[in-house]
Amino acid sequence: MKTRLSLKFLLVYLVFALCTFAFLAFTGERLFRSSARRSAAEELYREALALSALQNEYYRNHRQLDSASLDEKASSYRIMVLNTANTVIYDNQRQMEGVLIDGFNPAESNQYYRIGGFYGSFSEVCISVFSPISAEYSLLGYLTLHQSAATADSRANAFMGQAYVIYAVIILFSLMILLAIYFWVLRPIRAITTGAGEYAAGHLQHRIQVKNHDEIGYLANSLNEMARQLQNTDETQKNFIANVSHDFRSPLTSIRGYLQAMVDGVIPPDSQEKYLQIIIGETERLTNLTQSMLSLNSLDEARLGLELSDFDLVKTVRSVCETFEGVCARRGITFELVFGAPEIMVQADLGRINQALHNLVDNAIKFSYDEGVIRIRLQELGDKVSVSVKDFGIGIEKEELGKIWTRFYKSDASRGKDKKGTGLGLSITREIIAAHGETIDVASTPGSGTEFIFRLPLSGSKE
Repeated sequence: MKTRLSLKFLLVYLVFALCTFAFLAFTGERLFRSSARRSAAEELYREALALSALQNEYYRNHRQLDSASLDEKASSYRIMVLNTANTVIYDNQRQMEGVLIDGFNPAESNQYYRIGGFYGSFSEVCISVFSPISAEYSLLGYLTLHQSAATADSRANAFMGQAYVIYAVIILFSLMILLAIYFWVLRPIRAITTGAGEYAAGHLQHRIQVKNHDEIGYLANSLNEMARQLQNTDETQKNFIANVSHDFRSPLTSIRGYLQAMVDGVIPPDSQEKYLQIIIGETERLTNLTQSMLSLNSLDEARLGLELSDFDLVKTVRSVCETFEGVCARRGITFELVFGAPEIMVQADLGRINQALHNLVDNAIKFSYDEGVIRIRLQELGDKVSVSVKDFGIGIEKEELGKIWTRFYKSDASRGKDKKGTGLGLSITREIIAAHGETIDVASTPGSGTEFIFRLPLSGSKE
Protein backbone atom coordinates (compact mmCIF):
# COMPACT_ATOMS: atom_id res chain seq x y z
CA MET A 1 0.00 0.00 0.00
CA LYS A 2 1.39 3.38 -1.02
CA THR A 3 1.93 6.00 1.67
CA ARG A 4 1.06 9.49 0.57
CA LEU A 5 3.68 12.17 0.93
CA SER A 6 1.15 14.40 2.70
CA LEU A 7 0.64 11.74 5.39
CA LYS A 8 4.39 11.55 5.92
CA PHE A 9 4.56 15.32 6.37
CA LEU A 10 1.62 15.18 8.80
CA LEU A 11 3.29 12.37 10.76
CA VAL A 12 6.53 14.35 10.99
CA TYR A 13 4.53 17.39 12.17
CA LEU A 14 2.74 15.38 14.90
CA VAL A 15 6.00 13.82 16.08
CA PHE A 16 7.57 17.28 16.23
CA ALA A 17 4.60 18.66 18.20
CA LEU A 18 4.58 15.76 20.69
CA CYS A 19 8.34 15.77 21.22
CA THR A 20 8.35 19.53 21.74
CA PHE A 21 5.48 19.28 24.23
CA ALA A 22 7.20 16.45 26.13
CA PHE A 23 10.44 18.43 26.33
CA LEU A 24 8.58 21.50 27.55
CA ALA A 25 6.51 19.55 30.10
CA PHE A 26 9.38 17.64 31.70
CA THR A 27 12.65 19.42 31.07
CA GLY A 28 11.16 22.90 30.80
CA GLU A 29 9.24 22.56 34.07
CA ARG A 30 12.39 21.55 35.95
CA LEU A 31 14.36 24.41 34.45
CA PHE A 32 11.67 26.98 35.28
CA ARG A 33 11.27 25.62 38.84
CA SER A 34 15.00 25.64 39.47
CA SER A 35 15.34 29.15 38.09
CA ALA A 36 12.39 30.45 40.16
CA ARG A 37 13.74 28.93 43.37
CA ARG A 38 17.19 30.35 42.70
CA SER A 39 15.71 33.82 42.14
CA ALA A 40 13.70 33.53 45.38
CA ALA A 41 16.84 32.49 47.26
CA GLU A 42 18.70 35.52 45.93
CA GLU A 43 15.92 37.84 47.14
CA LEU A 44 15.88 36.16 50.54
CA TYR A 45 19.66 36.37 50.83
CA ARG A 46 19.66 40.10 50.11
CA GLU A 47 17.01 40.55 52.80
CA ALA A 48 19.02 38.39 55.24
CA LEU A 49 22.16 40.47 54.67
CA ALA A 50 20.22 43.65 55.38
CA LEU A 51 18.67 42.26 58.57
CA SER A 52 21.92 40.82 59.85
CA ALA A 53 23.64 44.19 59.29
CA LEU A 54 20.95 45.89 61.41
CA GLN A 55 21.31 43.24 64.11
CA ASN A 56 25.07 43.70 64.16
CA GLU A 57 24.66 47.44 64.77
CA TYR A 58 21.91 46.99 67.39
CA TYR A 59 23.90 44.35 69.27
CA ARG A 60 26.99 46.57 69.50
CA ASN A 61 24.87 49.27 71.12
CA HIS A 62 22.50 47.21 73.30
CA ARG A 63 24.20 43.85 73.72
CA GLN A 64 21.06 42.02 72.61
CA LEU A 65 19.00 41.24 69.50
CA ASP A 66 16.49 43.70 68.13
CA SER A 67 13.48 41.40 68.33
CA ALA A 68 11.05 44.17 67.51
CA SER A 69 12.50 44.78 64.03
CA LEU A 70 12.53 41.07 63.34
CA ASP A 71 8.89 40.74 64.43
CA GLU A 72 7.93 43.30 61.80
CA LYS A 73 8.93 40.77 59.10
CA ALA A 74 6.75 38.04 60.58
CA SER A 75 4.13 38.32 57.84
CA SER A 76 6.70 38.03 55.02
CA TYR A 77 9.23 35.43 56.14
CA ARG A 78 9.90 32.84 58.80
CA ILE A 79 12.89 34.28 60.72
CA MET A 80 15.04 32.36 63.14
CA VAL A 81 18.32 33.24 64.88
CA LEU A 82 20.70 30.46 65.87
CA ASN A 83 23.59 30.84 68.31
CA THR A 84 26.97 29.27 67.71
CA ALA A 85 25.71 26.05 69.32
CA ASN A 86 23.01 25.79 66.64
CA THR A 87 20.23 26.42 69.18
CA VAL A 88 17.32 28.64 68.12
CA ILE A 89 17.40 31.78 70.32
CA TYR A 90 14.75 33.62 68.28
CA ASP A 91 11.77 32.50 66.19
CA ASN A 92 9.30 35.09 64.96
CA GLN A 93 6.56 32.45 65.15
CA ARG A 94 7.66 31.44 68.70
CA GLN A 95 7.53 27.72 67.87
CA MET A 96 11.15 26.62 67.89
CA GLU A 97 12.91 28.76 70.42
CA GLY A 98 15.34 26.65 72.44
CA VAL A 99 15.32 23.86 69.82
CA LEU A 100 18.67 22.50 68.66
CA ILE A 101 19.07 22.38 64.86
CA ASP A 102 21.15 19.28 64.59
CA GLY A 103 23.45 19.17 61.56
CA PHE A 104 23.36 22.85 60.67
CA ASN A 105 26.77 23.76 59.23
CA PRO A 106 26.98 26.82 56.94
CA ALA A 107 30.49 25.85 55.84
CA GLU A 108 29.54 22.43 54.47
CA SER A 109 29.05 23.84 50.93
CA ASN A 110 29.64 27.04 49.03
CA GLN A 111 25.92 27.72 48.63
CA TYR A 112 24.26 30.37 50.70
CA TYR A 113 20.87 28.67 50.65
CA ARG A 114 19.23 25.32 51.26
CA ILE A 115 16.08 23.83 49.76
CA GLY A 116 14.23 21.31 51.88
CA GLY A 117 12.96 20.99 55.47
CA PHE A 118 15.98 22.81 56.96
CA TYR A 119 17.42 19.80 58.74
CA GLY A 120 14.01 18.45 59.73
CA SER A 121 12.70 21.72 61.14
CA PHE A 122 9.77 22.03 58.70
CA SER A 123 7.36 19.53 57.23
CA GLU A 124 7.10 21.35 53.91
CA VAL A 125 9.81 22.19 51.38
CA CYS A 126 11.28 25.60 52.11
CA ILE A 127 13.94 27.87 50.71
CA SER A 128 16.33 28.77 53.53
CA VAL A 129 19.15 31.34 53.55
CA PHE A 130 21.48 32.34 56.36
CA SER A 131 23.74 35.25 57.19
CA PRO A 132 26.16 35.58 60.15
CA ILE A 133 25.59 38.00 63.08
CA SER A 134 28.78 39.31 64.63
CA ALA A 135 29.90 42.05 66.96
CA GLU A 136 33.44 43.29 67.47
CA TYR A 137 34.85 40.56 65.30
CA SER A 138 33.09 37.90 67.33
CA LEU A 139 30.54 35.53 65.76
CA LEU A 140 27.32 35.56 67.73
CA GLY A 141 25.27 33.25 65.52
CA TYR A 142 23.32 33.10 62.25
CA LEU A 143 20.19 34.82 61.07
CA THR A 144 18.12 32.51 58.86
CA LEU A 145 15.20 33.38 56.58
CA HIS A 146 12.75 30.77 55.36
CA GLN A 147 10.08 30.86 52.67
CA SER A 148 7.84 28.11 51.37
CA ALA A 149 9.11 26.75 48.05
CA ALA A 150 5.49 26.72 46.87
CA THR A 151 5.70 30.51 46.50
CA ALA A 152 8.61 30.24 44.07
CA ASP A 153 6.95 27.27 42.37
CA SER A 154 3.85 29.37 41.72
CA ARG A 155 6.08 31.77 39.78
CA ALA A 156 7.48 28.83 37.83
CA ASN A 157 3.93 27.70 37.06
CA ALA A 158 3.10 31.17 35.78
CA PHE A 159 6.17 31.02 33.54
CA MET A 160 5.12 27.56 32.38
CA GLY A 161 1.67 28.89 31.48
CA GLN A 162 3.28 31.57 29.34
CA ALA A 163 5.58 28.95 27.79
CA TYR A 164 2.58 26.79 26.88
CA VAL A 165 0.93 29.79 25.22
CA ILE A 166 4.10 30.44 23.22
CA TYR A 167 4.25 26.73 22.37
CA ALA A 168 0.65 26.81 21.13
CA VAL A 169 1.43 29.84 18.95
CA ILE A 170 4.52 28.12 17.49
CA ILE A 171 2.53 24.96 16.75
CA LEU A 172 -0.20 27.07 15.12
CA PHE A 173 2.32 28.86 12.92
CA SER A 174 4.02 25.57 12.02
CA LEU A 175 0.58 24.20 11.09
CA MET A 176 0.14 27.17 8.77
CA ILE A 177 3.53 26.36 7.24
CA LEU A 178 2.40 22.75 6.81
CA LEU A 179 -0.78 23.91 5.09
CA ALA A 180 1.26 26.19 2.82
CA ILE A 181 3.52 23.25 1.92
CA TYR A 182 0.42 21.16 1.19
CA PHE A 183 -1.17 23.71 -1.14
CA TRP A 184 2.04 24.92 -2.81
CA VAL A 185 4.02 21.69 -2.97
CA LEU A 186 2.17 18.50 -2.06
CA ARG A 187 -1.05 19.09 -3.97
CA PRO A 188 0.77 20.09 -7.20
CA ILE A 189 3.05 17.06 -6.81
CA ARG A 190 -0.05 14.87 -6.42
CA ALA A 191 -1.48 16.38 -9.62
CA ILE A 192 1.83 15.72 -11.41
CA THR A 193 1.88 12.12 -10.10
CA THR A 194 -1.69 11.60 -11.31
CA GLY A 195 -0.76 13.05 -14.69
CA ALA A 196 2.30 10.80 -14.96
CA GLY A 197 0.06 7.80 -14.24
CA GLU A 198 -2.36 8.91 -16.96
CA TYR A 199 0.48 9.27 -19.45
CA ALA A 200 1.86 5.86 -18.50
CA ALA A 201 -1.61 4.41 -19.16
CA GLY A 202 -1.61 5.98 -22.62
CA HIS A 203 -4.06 8.81 -21.87
CA LEU A 204 -2.01 11.50 -23.59
CA GLN A 205 -4.96 13.90 -23.82
CA HIS A 206 -4.79 14.45 -20.05
CA ARG A 207 -3.35 17.79 -18.92
CA ILE A 208 -1.85 18.55 -15.51
CA GLN A 209 -3.60 21.55 -13.94
CA VAL A 210 -0.82 23.26 -11.95
CA LYS A 211 -0.67 27.06 -11.76
CA ASN A 212 2.60 27.40 -9.82
CA HIS A 213 5.19 29.75 -11.29
CA ASP A 214 8.16 27.87 -9.86
CA GLU A 215 10.12 24.66 -10.43
CA ILE A 216 7.01 22.53 -9.81
CA GLY A 217 5.02 24.57 -12.33
CA TYR A 218 7.88 24.26 -14.81
CA LEU A 219 7.89 20.48 -14.31
CA ALA A 220 4.12 20.29 -14.86
CA ASN A 221 4.34 22.41 -18.02
CA SER A 222 7.22 20.28 -19.29
CA LEU A 223 5.20 17.10 -18.75
CA ASN A 224 2.20 18.66 -20.49
CA GLU A 225 4.38 19.65 -23.41
CA MET A 226 5.88 16.16 -23.50
CA ALA A 227 2.37 14.65 -23.58
CA ARG A 228 1.35 17.06 -26.31
CA GLN A 229 4.34 16.13 -28.42
CA LEU A 230 3.79 12.43 -27.81
CA GLN A 231 0.17 12.87 -28.80
CA ASN A 232 1.23 14.66 -31.97
CA THR A 233 3.81 11.95 -32.62
CA ASP A 234 1.13 9.32 -32.13
CA GLU A 235 -1.14 11.08 -34.61
CA THR A 236 1.76 11.50 -37.03
CA GLN A 237 2.60 7.83 -36.70
CA LYS A 238 -0.98 6.83 -37.41
CA ASN A 239 -1.10 9.12 -40.45
CA PHE A 240 2.29 7.80 -41.54
CA ILE A 241 1.11 4.20 -41.37
CA ALA A 242 -2.11 5.10 -43.17
CA ASN A 243 -0.22 6.90 -45.94
CA VAL A 244 2.33 4.13 -46.29
CA SER A 245 -0.44 1.54 -46.42
CA HIS A 246 -2.26 3.55 -49.07
CA ASP A 247 0.80 4.11 -51.24
CA PHE A 248 1.89 0.45 -50.96
CA ARG A 249 -1.60 -0.95 -51.52
CA SER A 250 -2.11 0.66 -54.93
CA PRO A 251 0.97 -0.77 -56.74
CA LEU A 252 0.67 -4.10 -54.93
CA THR A 253 -2.96 -4.37 -56.04
CA SER A 254 -1.95 -3.64 -59.63
CA ILE A 255 0.89 -6.17 -59.55
CA ARG A 256 -1.31 -8.85 -58.00
CA GLY A 257 -4.15 -8.15 -60.43
CA TYR A 258 -1.97 -8.36 -63.55
CA LEU A 259 -0.12 -11.46 -62.36
CA GLN A 260 -3.38 -13.19 -61.43
CA ALA A 261 -4.77 -12.31 -64.86
CA MET A 262 -1.74 -13.87 -66.52
CA VAL A 263 -2.03 -17.02 -64.41
CA ASP A 264 -5.75 -17.30 -65.20
CA GLY A 265 -5.07 -16.81 -68.90
CA VAL A 266 -7.13 -13.63 -69.10
CA ILE A 267 -4.18 -11.82 -70.65
CA PRO A 268 -2.97 -13.63 -73.82
CA PRO A 269 0.74 -14.41 -74.14
CA ASP A 270 1.26 -11.92 -76.94
CA SER A 271 0.02 -9.08 -74.65
CA GLN A 272 1.91 -10.10 -71.55
CA GLU A 273 5.01 -8.03 -72.33
CA LYS A 274 2.98 -4.83 -72.12
CA TYR A 275 1.60 -5.74 -68.70
CA LEU A 276 4.97 -6.99 -67.50
CA GLN A 277 6.34 -3.50 -68.23
CA ILE A 278 3.51 -2.07 -66.13
CA ILE A 279 4.41 -4.47 -63.33
CA ILE A 280 8.08 -3.44 -63.58
CA GLY A 281 6.99 0.19 -63.34
CA GLU A 282 4.94 -0.54 -60.21
CA THR A 283 7.87 -2.37 -58.62
CA GLU A 284 10.08 0.64 -59.37
CA ARG A 285 7.49 2.79 -57.66
CA LEU A 286 7.64 0.52 -54.59
CA THR A 287 11.44 0.64 -54.69
CA ASN A 288 11.45 4.46 -54.85
CA LEU A 289 8.96 4.65 -51.99
CA THR A 290 11.05 2.29 -49.83
CA GLN A 291 14.26 4.15 -50.64
CA SER A 292 12.66 7.49 -49.78
CA MET A 293 11.44 6.13 -46.43
CA LEU A 294 14.91 4.80 -45.66
CA SER A 295 16.41 8.20 -46.50
CA LEU A 296 13.99 9.96 -44.17
CA ASN A 297 14.67 7.45 -41.40
CA SER A 298 18.43 7.88 -41.70
CA LEU A 299 18.05 11.65 -41.52
CA ASP A 300 15.84 11.41 -38.43
CA GLU A 301 18.29 9.09 -36.66
CA ALA A 302 21.51 10.95 -37.46
CA ARG A 303 20.84 14.62 -38.09
CA LEU A 304 24.35 15.56 -37.11
CA GLY A 305 26.03 12.66 -38.88
CA LEU A 306 26.87 14.66 -41.98
CA GLU A 307 30.03 13.96 -43.94
CA LEU A 308 31.11 17.54 -44.58
CA SER A 309 33.54 18.27 -47.36
CA ASP A 310 34.48 21.09 -49.72
CA PHE A 311 33.10 20.70 -53.24
CA ASP A 312 32.17 22.78 -56.28
CA LEU A 313 28.43 23.48 -56.19
CA VAL A 314 28.43 24.60 -59.84
CA LYS A 315 29.72 21.21 -60.92
CA THR A 316 27.17 19.45 -58.70
CA VAL A 317 24.25 21.42 -60.20
CA ARG A 318 25.41 20.61 -63.73
CA SER A 319 25.72 16.93 -62.83
CA VAL A 320 22.18 16.85 -61.40
CA CYS A 321 20.75 18.52 -64.51
CA GLU A 322 22.48 15.97 -66.77
CA THR A 323 20.59 13.12 -65.06
CA PHE A 324 17.30 14.59 -66.30
CA GLU A 325 18.32 15.08 -69.93
CA GLY A 326 16.15 12.17 -71.13
CA VAL A 327 12.85 13.29 -69.57
CA CYS A 328 13.55 16.94 -70.38
CA ALA A 329 14.25 16.07 -74.02
CA ARG A 330 10.93 14.19 -74.30
CA ARG A 331 8.97 17.14 -72.93
CA GLY A 332 11.05 19.89 -74.48
CA ILE A 333 12.07 21.34 -71.08
CA THR A 334 15.33 23.30 -70.90
CA PHE A 335 17.52 24.46 -68.01
CA GLU A 336 18.61 28.07 -67.50
CA LEU A 337 21.70 27.98 -65.28
CA VAL A 338 22.75 31.29 -63.73
CA PHE A 339 26.00 31.12 -61.75
CA GLY A 340 27.66 34.05 -59.97
CA ALA A 341 31.11 32.54 -60.62
CA PRO A 342 32.57 29.70 -62.69
CA GLU A 343 33.38 27.84 -59.48
CA ILE A 344 31.61 28.12 -56.10
CA MET A 345 33.11 26.02 -53.35
CA VAL A 346 30.82 25.13 -50.43
CA GLN A 347 31.24 23.12 -47.25
CA ALA A 348 28.45 20.54 -46.95
CA ASP A 349 27.56 16.88 -47.34
CA LEU A 350 27.96 16.27 -51.09
CA GLY A 351 25.71 13.20 -51.20
CA ARG A 352 22.88 14.85 -49.24
CA ILE A 353 23.01 18.13 -51.21
CA ASN A 354 23.04 16.17 -54.46
CA GLN A 355 19.91 14.33 -53.24
CA ALA A 356 18.19 17.60 -52.24
CA LEU A 357 18.93 19.22 -55.61
CA HIS A 358 17.73 16.08 -57.40
CA ASN A 359 14.42 16.22 -55.52
CA LEU A 360 13.91 19.93 -56.24
CA VAL A 361 14.71 19.58 -59.95
CA ASP A 362 12.52 16.47 -60.23
CA ASN A 363 9.67 18.38 -58.55
CA ALA A 364 10.19 21.36 -60.89
CA ILE A 365 10.03 19.08 -63.96
CA LYS A 366 6.78 17.46 -62.77
CA PHE A 367 5.03 20.81 -62.40
CA SER A 368 6.48 22.48 -65.53
CA TYR A 369 4.58 22.84 -68.78
CA ASP A 370 5.95 21.10 -71.86
CA GLU A 371 8.53 23.27 -73.66
CA GLY A 372 9.02 25.07 -70.34
CA VAL A 373 12.15 26.44 -68.63
CA ILE A 374 13.67 25.62 -65.23
CA ARG A 375 16.00 28.28 -63.85
CA ILE A 376 18.70 27.39 -61.31
CA ARG A 377 20.55 30.35 -59.81
CA LEU A 378 23.65 30.34 -57.55
CA GLN A 379 24.55 33.68 -55.95
CA GLU A 380 27.17 34.38 -53.30
CA LEU A 381 25.85 36.41 -50.36
CA GLY A 382 28.54 37.17 -47.79
CA ASP A 383 29.87 33.88 -46.38
CA LYS A 384 27.06 31.84 -47.95
CA VAL A 385 25.68 30.96 -51.35
CA SER A 386 21.99 31.24 -52.20
CA VAL A 387 20.54 28.37 -54.25
CA SER A 388 17.32 28.97 -56.20
CA VAL A 389 15.39 26.36 -58.20
CA LYS A 390 12.46 27.94 -60.09
CA ASP A 391 9.97 26.52 -62.57
CA PHE A 392 7.38 28.41 -64.59
CA GLY A 393 4.69 25.78 -64.39
CA ILE A 394 1.29 25.39 -62.79
CA GLY A 395 2.34 26.67 -59.32
CA ILE A 396 0.88 25.81 -55.93
CA GLU A 397 -2.30 27.16 -54.37
CA LYS A 398 -1.78 29.39 -51.33
CA GLU A 399 -3.68 27.10 -48.96
CA GLU A 400 -1.44 24.18 -49.96
CA LEU A 401 1.93 25.89 -49.45
CA GLY A 402 2.08 25.00 -45.77
CA LYS A 403 1.29 21.35 -46.45
CA ILE A 404 3.89 20.54 -49.09
CA TRP A 405 6.50 19.64 -46.44
CA THR A 406 4.19 17.05 -44.85
CA ARG A 407 5.30 13.50 -45.47
CA PHE A 408 3.27 11.67 -48.14
CA TYR A 409 1.34 14.83 -48.96
CA LYS A 410 0.41 15.32 -52.59
CA SER A 411 -1.50 18.28 -53.93
CA ASP A 412 -4.53 17.67 -56.08
CA ALA A 413 -2.56 18.79 -59.13
CA SER A 414 0.33 16.40 -58.44
CA ARG A 415 -2.01 13.44 -58.02
CA GLY A 416 -3.18 13.97 -61.56
CA LYS A 417 0.27 14.55 -63.08
CA ASP A 418 2.49 12.18 -61.06
CA LYS A 419 1.30 8.65 -60.52
CA LYS A 420 4.68 7.40 -59.29
CA GLY A 421 5.48 10.11 -56.74
CA THR A 422 5.83 9.15 -53.09
CA GLY A 423 5.06 12.50 -51.50
CA LEU A 424 8.37 12.33 -49.60
CA GLY A 425 10.74 14.31 -51.83
CA LEU A 426 10.17 17.74 -50.32
CA SER A 427 10.13 16.32 -46.78
CA ILE A 428 13.52 14.72 -47.41
CA THR A 429 14.86 17.94 -48.91
CA ARG A 430 13.82 20.05 -45.93
CA GLU A 431 15.36 17.50 -43.52
CA ILE A 432 18.64 17.62 -45.45
CA ILE A 433 18.78 21.43 -45.42
CA ALA A 434 17.82 21.52 -41.72
CA ALA A 435 20.61 19.04 -40.94
CA HIS A 436 23.03 21.64 -42.39
CA GLY A 437 21.63 24.28 -40.02
CA GLU A 438 19.80 26.14 -42.78
CA THR A 439 16.17 26.67 -43.84
CA ILE A 440 14.43 26.33 -47.19
CA ASP A 441 11.77 28.78 -48.35
CA VAL A 442 9.15 28.50 -51.05
CA ALA A 443 7.27 31.09 -53.09
CA SER A 444 4.61 30.21 -55.61
CA THR A 445 1.99 31.83 -57.81
CA PRO A 446 -0.70 29.61 -59.39
CA GLY A 447 -0.20 29.57 -63.14
CA SER A 448 3.22 31.26 -62.96
CA GLY A 449 5.45 28.70 -61.23
CA THR A 450 7.20 27.90 -57.97
CA GLU A 451 10.62 28.84 -56.54
CA PHE A 452 12.55 27.06 -53.75
CA ILE A 453 15.45 28.92 -52.10
CA PHE A 454 18.01 27.78 -49.53
CA ARG A 455 21.56 28.68 -48.53
CA LEU A 456 24.81 26.81 -47.90
CA PRO A 457 28.02 28.01 -46.24
CA LEU A 458 30.98 28.77 -48.49
CA SER A 459 34.19 26.87 -47.91
CA GLY A 460 36.23 28.38 -45.09
CA SER A 461 33.29 30.38 -43.71
CA LYS A 462 33.17 28.25 -40.51
CA GLU A 463 36.85 28.49 -39.71
